[in-house]
Amino acid sequence: MVRLKSRYLLCEVIVSDRSRLLLLDDRAIASAVKAAVARIHGDYGAALCSIRFSVKYLNAHTGIVFLRFPKRCYKLLWSALPFITSVETHRQKIPCFLNCLHVGGTIRTCQKFLVQYNTRQLHQMLPKCKNEEEKRQVHKAILSCSLTRGNKDTIEDEPESEEDEEE
Repeated sequence: MVRLKSRYLLCEVIVSDRSRLLLLDDRAIASAVKAAVARIHGDYGAALCSIRFSVKYLNAHTGIVFLRFPKRCYKLLWSALPFITSVETHRQKIPCFLNCLHVGGTIRTCQKFLVQYNTRQLHQMLPKCKNEEEKRQVHKAILSCSLTRGNKDTIEDEPESEEDEEE
């Protein structure tokens, strides 16, 4: 059996009003990405994007999105992301853009990167705290997302192929 290779893009949805993130759903993100690829790369891009493309995960509270697509066309899709300026959902147009944080061969590598990224963000927030209670809350959040020594031993790394390699 032939294994079809995929790539996963870890993206962050950036909006001016954070409460509008709750209106997003995976179908709206998928249609916005497909429309951007079709607009930028024409029928060829639309055809490639329609094969095995999906939104694997969307967290409407944090704005984190995992996009899965075939390995051979990830650069095509990646190049169209800056042209997404809004997402239409529930008959509302939400102005936003997608910030690509990481490209990975598996969802697991994207999840590991997301934990490290969130930890760095929390460390940047710590000096900006105004009082001791805020510092304690940020410090508690940092400790809750860090892996302990016991957890690192139980996690086995999946083999991942080169991301730059073309099929």
